[in-house]
Amino acid sequence: MSSRQFDVIVIGGGPAGSSAAGLLAKKGVNVLLLEREKFPRYHIGESLITGCIEVLEELGVRDRVEALGFVRKYGGSLVWGKDGRWNFSFDHGQPEYPHAYNVRRADFDALLLTRARELGAEVVEEAVVKEPVIEDGRVTGVRYAVRGGGEQEVRASFVLDASGQGRALGRHVSEVQWHDDLRNVAVWTYYQNGESLTGDEAGNIFIEHVPGGWFWYIPLNDGTHSVGFVTPVDEAKASGLDLPALFAAKIAESVHVKHLLAEGRQVSAFRNARDWSYTCERFTGPGWMLVGDAAGFVDPLFSTGVTLAMMAARAAADAVPHILADPAREEAVRERYENSYREFLGNIISFVRFFYDAGLDRKAYYEYAQALVDPKKLFFPREDFVTLISGLNRLRPIFDLSGDPAPAGPSGTAGSGSEAGPSDVVPDTVPDEPVPAPA
Repeated sequence: MSSRQFDVIVIGGGPAGSSAAGLLAKKGVNVLLLEREKFPRYHIGESLITGCIEVLEELGVRDRVEALGFVRKYGGSLVWGKDGRWNFSFDHGQPEYPHAYNVRRADFDALLLTRARELGAEVVEEAVVKEPVIEDGRVTGVRYAVRGGGEQEVRASFVLDASGQGRALGRHVSEVQWHDDLRNVAVWTYYQNGESLTGDEAGNIFIEHVPGGWFWYIPLNDGTHSVGFVTPVDEAKASGLDLPALFAAKIAESVHVKHLLAEGRQVSAFRNARDWSYTCERFTGPGWMLVGDAAGFVDPLFSTGVTLAMMAARAAADAVPHILADPAREEAVRERYENSYREFLGNIISFVRFFYDAGLDRKAYYEYAQALVDPKKLFFPREDFVTLISGLNRLRPIFDLSGDPAPAGPSGTAGSGSEAGPSDVVPDTVPDEPVPAPA
């Protein structure tokens, strides 16, 4: 079996994989991206948060995202806790990024994949990864088959798994730890003629807590709304209803979503997903890293999935060129990536668990966010709340691997003469565990 050689193989062409491949190629790294599907393809996860904007700018596609006419999302509106209905705005946390977007994932993901190609990554669609190539404990490549074709083997100095919950590489090298207290099921569909929020709330995701779960209500640029219900798996089973019937029953129990859909007409079939929240035991190992949902997924309450995936992709694209330029630094760079990733995931998971107590007021939610990201209380609690759920952290930039640009990989030219030492790549160790709840 013949084998081609690359600097990096990226498995998966979603936001994580396309962002990583594009940013690596931009640095002069020789990248192969293998994507299982043919784009465009459907995917849930329409609501973005502002932490992804910097990545879009680095990829050079923010203007293209704007040109697609996606709904601008300036914050969120909630019916949650003792305060009833309330809202937040992204500019309360980071004024330079006042809005994100509600996107059609088929269009958004296709744009990112196209950009990876433009930046120089070789992209193969309908490529099903069969297994990793592992030699002396190190991942050195993968075996894959293009639909309708034979199996091929490709080699690389490093492999990134951005294949989502399928974990094409991750399932061979790391076990999964499910968060049993966040074992939820989601059921969703799409409506036309639903009522939209107005004024300062226009474009916001709307979240309403109801007995036993919560609804999301997301406006899209074609006039439809994505509407989903999330509930614990045990609650769904105990109801004795199938998921579409449970969805309808909970709509009837709602106050606001029921009103917003009074004139709405369902225009798609129901879809569902189960057991969303998990973390892999390892995010890195010799020759490999997990990125995005391949590493872990947090409950969708704050729409962190796509943004976290893109931020992790940027981190990997910063880290891997250091490893390619100086393999002796690999373990230290991988450790920094793992610790930083776990810290952010840990904070989000901790905050989601705290927020699921719908008997508290906004002040409690704000103060808990502050305890996680700003324990010295340098900013107002409301600012820290918005900073956390935006995927941003002005006090410790997430995945900040180095103060200097990463050198290009072996196939590149820019930055190949970097003299940065290990201390430039691996700052002081970041704690793995989230901050406990304030007393």
